[in-house]
Amino acid sequence: MSQSKKYRPNVAMIILSPEYPEKKEIFIAQRNDIAGVWQFPQGGIDEGEEVKEALFRELKEEIGTDDVEIVAEYPEWISYDFPEKIAKKMKPYSGQRQRYFLVKLKKDAKIKLDTKHPEFDEYKFVEADKVLDMTAHFKKSVYETVLNYFKKEGLL
Repeated sequence: MSQSKKYRPNVAMIILSPEYPEKKEIFIAQRNDIAGVWQFPQGGIDEGEEVKEALFRELKEEIGTDDVEIVAEYPEWISYDFPEKIAKKMKPYSGQRQRYFLVKLKKDAKIKLDTKHPEFDEYKFVEADKVLDMTAHFKKSVYETVLNYFKKEGLL
């Protein structure tokens, strides 16, 4: 008998530096629980919560600011499966079903990783073409798809 997979609803943010569009640099952060693993901020969408509400809440929870402008939204949900080791901790979910937003930090935004429940211990802004070299293997295909979409739209 086969089990159907269950995906956790999630929102993810590709954060552009305040110098965008002159500089097309993207925020990535290193997880504080897995050294050397960099990713975009992301988080679950609570029951009854609108996607954009979750976007701003998660920004505040993960990087200490929601002082951003939405530039664009990836037009559909996109999913990935957790590696087996992570899937065991995330039961009953097999992976995440995500909505991606391209957002720009406002000039006076202050990033603060030391939030109530910190997930990251370091961050940097990198060129879009360097993101995939630094990110978790199981997220690469989703990141590549979304980044390529925003590139084709002329945004990256």
